[in-house]
Amino acid sequence: MNDTMNDTAPRPAHGAAPGRALPARLFLGPETGPRWARPALWAVLAAAAVLYAWALSGNANEYYAAAVLSGTKSWKAFFFGAIDAGSFITVDKPPLALWVMGLSARIFGYGTYSMLLPQALAGVAAVALVHSAVRRAFPAGRTGHVAALVAAVVMTLTPITVAINRDNNPDTVLVLLLVLAAWFCLESLRTGRPRSLLLAALFVGLAFNAKMLQAYLVVPAFGVAYLACARASWGRRIGHLLAAGLVLLVSSAWWMAVVDLWPKDSRPYIGGSTDNTVWDLVIGYNGLGRIFGQNRGGGFGGGGGASFGGEAGAGRLFNDVMAGQISWLLPFCAVTLAVAVLLRVRRLPVAAAPSGAAWLVWGGWLAVHFAVFSFSSGTFHPYYTTAMAPAVAALSGMGAVVMWQAYRGSRAWAWLLPIAVAATGAWAFAVLRRTPDWTPWLAWVVLGATLAAVAVLVLARVRAQVTARVAAFALAATVVATLAGPAAYAVTPLASQGNGTNPTAGPSSGGMGFGRPGGLPGGRPPGPQQTGQTGQDGRDGGWVRGQGGGGRAFTRGGPGGVSDTMAKYLISNQGRATWLVAVNSAQQAGGLILATGKPVIAMGGFTGSDPAMTVDRLGQLVSSDRLRYVLTGDGGGPGRGNSEVTTWVQENCTAVDGQDGLYDCAGNG
Repeated sequence: MNDTMNDTAPRPAHGAAPGRALPARLFLGPETGPRWARPALWAVLAAAAVLYAWALSGNANEYYAAAVLSGTKSWKAFFFGAIDAGSFITVDKPPLALWVMGLSARIFGYGTYSMLLPQALAGVAAVALVHSAVRRAFPAGRTGHVAALVAAVVMTLTPITVAINRDNNPDTVLVLLLVLAAWFCLESLRTGRPRSLLLAALFVGLAFNAKMLQAYLVVPAFGVAYLACARASWGRRIGHLLAAGLVLLVSSAWWMAVVDLWPKDSRPYIGGSTDNTVWDLVIGYNGLGRIFGQNRGGGFGGGGGASFGGEAGAGRLFNDVMAGQISWLLPFCAVTLAVAVLLRVRRLPVAAAPSGAAWLVWGGWLAVHFAVFSFSSGTFHPYYTTAMAPAVAALSGMGAVVMWQAYRGSRAWAWLLPIAVAATGAWAFAVLRRTPDWTPWLAWVVLGATLAAVAVLVLARVRAQVTARVAAFALAATVVATLAGPAAYAVTPLASQGNGTNPTAGPSSGGMGFGRPGGLPGGRPPGPQQTGQTGQDGRDGGWVRGQGGGGRAFTRGGPGGVSDTMAKYLISNQGRATWLVAVNSAQQAGGLILATGKPVIAMGGFTGSDPAMTVDRLGQLVSSDRLRYVLTGDGGGPGRGNSEVTTWVQENCTAVDGQDGLYDCAGNG
């Protein structure tokens, strides 16, 4: 039966059937569903848990890890998302994702697993929610369960999603909140309850406080879906959307408003901003600057993201960097969206199709993200595309069952499924052949499975006979053709320490980006003294032990720019000072914070170019004995940032003998 975009027919409720006890419903599902459905879902969630949580040691971005650690030492740093416990400067994102990890670290003690397990669990929860949203989009019956299972498998095996869910970047929490928002938006359209739309707006607002304007990329899809499919008059639809917009505004802006109204001299500088306001961060560095490019002294300008995700353009998501992370099923999704149009304009032989709202929500989600990620000329990291995974998964699940029904029900439309399989398998073969030395046999297996699946599907329809055995063989070959490539990429992060700054999956996993690959060495937070540890960069890192913890001290020229000798000197002579030392960038400060457990000032923020430190501010910190040491020049001082600060330090402070670039400013405020 064709399903129109104006989806006004009531849907059967998806509740538990009477007669089955709660534990049985939990593990086996309601009696109205297929007996295999719930156990299959549990199996997929278990696989997701293994992929996201196995061997997490070393998978962390030091920038965010340092902020999590600092948040366990100071509630002020926790609230503002400061990278240091002294709350000099914040990270360049809102702190909601840090709050999740920070609360876990406060409860269970700071460590790799207390920080990263909430991320892994959030990833598993997102898989479960995608499954639920897809299942509820279909009329009650077997078809919805099949589509939901396919969607859950695709979501689980998306390579970039596996990589980012093993990391402490905010994208994992962002995706979970956006999937929650989509779930409630679709539930509002399914049940006709506007309050679910308000909850959807609330979760988008919370997602804004994880990664700002990227959260809003789903809003056009939600708005169009509600206008087209809501079971209410046009006036009520517009009124409901205005109410949802108000909820979105409040839930997005509350933290920003509190921070920007807070006296600037009693809160940390807003990292990434040019004027110490969250508003500037929203519209600049984390907003329009990401789309149109910017040049703030940190090298981030028009096309600046090419170092990470390739040049902007329609082919970005298919280039050598991005293809293996997210593009595997984009050809399948393209055919699926064409099928969605055909459902609207032609009468396809489909007995059970998803709601029109589901096509609009997930299709719009994918289209907007594809356009923005492809053509944005600012900073662009491959892991941003994990936000596309829910839409890719949902469209793959819905498209698979709809095309299978069309294949079984009509010779005229039977070509849809073979075309989708052929395009997807051919693209997977092309991606795998780009790295011919990595599992070279896999590309040929995928090609063989693609040819076999397409041949069987075509021949079976030509002969007008699709037996159960033929169908089983064709489906098995289709699974190999479409999922073998992403599955092979997805398991690679389990075998190697990831790049915490720019996590990716596949044969080049951990090799991109800047800074030291991975995060916490060996997965250890500040803790017992160890020696002889060698980092992935091949340098002997050593460990030092200081007040409040130990950790890794980087060799001279490493990411921290601090030798073991200097780290020990700073710890021994910190005295009553709040901060151990002031350095140029948060990348340097993060390593020192994790190595020593001490607050470290990052004068220039993440890029080293934030105007957070001024001569007056430095003089106040020194005169009040809150800061004694400043590391300058090649050692990591204000250099790339503020030359006036560097000049002041060199003229008013004393160079420390034997510690290149380190100045002692005691008594010189």
